[in-house]
Amino acid sequence: MNALKWILEVSGALVILFSVIPLIRNDYWAFRVFEYPRIQKLFLNLIILALYVSFFSVSSTYEIVFTSLIVVNAFYLLFQILPFTFLAKSALIRATKKDDDNSLSIISSNVFQDNKNTAGCMKLLHKYDPDIILLLETDNFWFKGTETLKEKYPHQVLVPLENTYGMLLYSKLKLIDAEVRYLVDPEIPSIKAKVQLPSGKTIRLYCVHPTPPVPGENLYSTERDKELLMVAKEVKENNLATIVVGDLNDVAWSYTTKLFTKISGLLDPRKGRGFYNTFHAQHPILRFPLDHVFCSTDFKLRRLKRLENFSSDHFPILISLQYEAIAHLQQEEPEPDADEIKLAEEKIHKKTN
Repeated sequence: MNALKWILEVSGALVILFSVIPLIRNDYWAFRVFEYPRIQKLFLNLIILALYVSFFSVSSTYEIVFTSLIVVNAFYLLFQILPFTFLAKSALIRATKKDDDNSLSIISSNVFQDNKNTAGCMKLLHKYDPDIILLLETDNFWFKGTETLKEKYPHQVLVPLENTYGMLLYSKLKLIDAEVRYLVDPEIPSIKAKVQLPSGKTIRLYCVHPTPPVPGENLYSTERDKELLMVAKEVKENNLATIVVGDLNDVAWSYTTKLFTKISGLLDPRKGRGFYNTFHAQHPILRFPLDHVFCSTDFKLRRLKRLENFSSDHFPILISLQYEAIAHLQQEEPEPDADEIKLAEEKIHKKTN
């Protein structure tokens, strides 16, 4: 029993430590990566708490303090993920009347460059038949394997790359002033375009896939944060209805993603609906919401769904949005305070490594 107690106490201390580390606003990967597994940390926290109070009396001062810290940590973690459960209010309200002329559907999918199942990908795309398709981590193999999409999707922005940051954008809807940009890194593209809805209404679309702060990719989150906040600032400064989509390599509840939504004024449709974990598709215990779609308050939600996997390490995500002229009057736009504006500016102008 003493061994079990020791194991629980050490494990509990580690869970608390891994919960506190992300509070240190350092760009080094070891501080940022622990933001990802908040659901997993909460689950472990609750198991440790349940076993500890079940097997031990919790009578000494040390035991009481340890148990209290575990309880406080559980509430802290629960508070962090609660907005992404059905218990919270939905940030993006659902459309009650269909208006197909002002609607669009998007599938965003990180295909995993080493994955060769283009047939599975094409089958899924034909099944759901979205208006816009964004395929990430696409090299020349994926470019050739999806070429037949051009027949149904006459508007494209195609950037196949061999560095796992290729992008293929296919659209049934007209793309206007589409451009490929390299905002932070000359090897990491993003796409910016206007999309014309069937009604003639023009909206803005951003497609992004910044690098993650992990060893082997990028030891710091500086470049990722900078790119996201540059886009956020640009979104805020334009007056078009806007959608930002892609693999942000960041979880929905991180302080960077929160800062992104506040600076941009965009809404996260997952809030009040669920986690929609998209990575890692092959490891159910280690799943996080890394693939995102954010939109301005000009839209309402018609559909949000995590789709079937086709041998990638990411699940595709499908969203259908409807533009409504009065939607912005019915929804609350996130707003930053003075400190958050200052922090965003510091990150945007921070030198990359």
